[in-house]
Amino acid sequence: MSKWSMKKRYDEHKPATVEELMGLGNHSARKNYYSELSQKLDELEAERNRYKWIFDNALHGIFQADMKGRIRIANPAMARICGYASDSELTQRVEFLGNDLFFQSLDFHILLERLKRDGKVFRYETRLVRADGETIYVSMNVLLKEEVSDTTFEAFVQDITERVNDQMRLRKLNEELEARVLARTEALESVNAQLRNEIAERSLVQHALQEAKEQAVAANQSKDKYLAAASHDLLQPMNAARLLVSTLRERSLATDDQHLVERIHVALDSAEELLTDLLDISKLDQNAVQADCCDFHIAQLFNTLSTEFQAVAEQSNLQLRVKDSDVMVYSDARLLMRILRNFVSNALRYTDTGGVLVAARKRSGELSIEVWDTGDGIPSDAMSDIFREFNQLSQHRNGERKGVGLGLAIVERISRVLNHKVSVQSVPGRGSVFRVSVPLSDAKPAAMKARPAPVAAGHFSGEAVLVVDNEPEILMSMAALLTQWGLTAYTAESAQAAIELLDDEGVVPRATLLDFHLNDNATALDALADLDESFGRLPTALITAERHDPDLKILRSGGVQVLNKPVKPGKLRALLAHMLTVSTAG
Repeated sequence: MSKWSMKKRYDEHKPATVEELMGLGNHSARKNYYSELSQKLDELEAERNRYKWIFDNALHGIFQADMKGRIRIANPAMARICGYASDSELTQRVEFLGNDLFFQSLDFHILLERLKRDGKVFRYETRLVRADGETIYVSMNVLLKEEVSDTTFEAFVQDITERVNDQMRLRKLNEELEARVLARTEALESVNAQLRNEIAERSLVQHALQEAKEQAVAANQSKDKYLAAASHDLLQPMNAARLLVSTLRERSLATDDQHLVERIHVALDSAEELLTDLLDISKLDQNAVQADCCDFHIAQLFNTLSTEFQAVAEQSNLQLRVKDSDVMVYSDARLLMRILRNFVSNALRYTDTGGVLVAARKRSGELSIEVWDTGDGIPSDAMSDIFREFNQLSQHRNGERKGVGLGLAIVERISRVLNHKVSVQSVPGRGSVFRVSVPLSDAKPAAMKARPAPVAAGHFSGEAVLVVDNEPEILMSMAALLTQWGLTAYTAESAQAAIELLDDEGVVPRATLLDFHLNDNATALDALADLDESFGRLPTALITAERHDPDLKILRSGGVQVLNKPVKPGKLRALLAHMLTVSTAG
């Protein structure tokens, strides 16, 4: 046997070295490759240690298991996630993933099926059961590892319990919010439905109110038309009765007859005032009365007040004083005069003893016109109601008519038309003062014409006065009254009949009294033109039941005085005295 063969047989009984297994068994190979191999082995060891360190210190759980669900290895993070003290405890206590770790074994089987199909599964969310029995939510990234003799899978596990709980809380909050929104929506829909019903009901009510308003307006218009139409027919016979009663009052009659005449006079006054005030209230409420303001001397109104009410005051044993004033104001003389007449009339009516004073004083660019009386005054609890319709005070002279309670209501409405402030002060037991504030005029004061001395009332000297009216009863009543006053009355139903009568008599009248509406649709304008052509312009007064015809303004601007029917005899007598004085002076 050779040396080599003996060596070889001897070597067969020795274990093979790594070098021999790698084909580096001879001395030459060891010498050439050992250092390189040693370096590679060191690198492999370092890499293994690095991966082990990563495996042991990873934040996420990592485990490896076979396809039957037995855990082979797990890192400490996986043990912490599952609530075990160490990875070895986890691998010992969890025998089968599907039964011992997964909350539902079905989730484990689904995971395996997807791994077999795809070889990997990312973001697989499931629930695991911790060592203490608590359920946690995890997300897994799983890789299938197939080798020749073995198949396993490796899983990287992240605890997402907090995130899932947050999502669940958010979902719950959203559900609660949606529920609240739904409840609020339902409540809002209910409110909207109720609101729609209310709107529909309100619409019906408004429609009903509109219809009622239209009916009320139509009724008012019908009422106004009726009043306008009826007023003329009512005022004409009332005017005739007024004139006849005034004629009788001035005659010497038996005591019983005189008493009856006075009662008729009071009844006519009440009916006349009521009718006149109702017409005025109606027009004022319709805004049918418009102010026509201009500059004028307040003395003009004061003189008229003194003339009209002096006799009334004397009959009641009262003193009426009207203080002179040369101040010019800017207002509507006709409407302002209505206010002052009501003030003075009320003052005389509610004063038993003493008298009434009309005066004016300047205050802050205005003229305060004041009517003072020495009556019983107005109780404080009645002050707020004195300007209301049909409001009457209980205190008045015994036997004196109370009135109808519209005078101050008319004053209040006229003051609004004029934009003049009206006020009242009163001391019970001592008297009252009513005021109206009127703007002062910016115009330079003009010299007042000296007033001719008036003809003494009741002492006329047969002066010729023409009366033109289409009502025979009024002509008869006017003739009786004028004749009793000492005048010569010529009456006619038209201007042409008057011209013929006066031509036959050879008389030129000193003054003319005209009705506004005459026969054949003629008016005072037509009559005045015919009379002017025959006799020239005469002092003329219009006595009419018409109050708002536009032609009245034309007549006033032409110097024609206007008295409303039923005319007050005292006012007519004062006006005739003035007209005849002007005629004489001319």
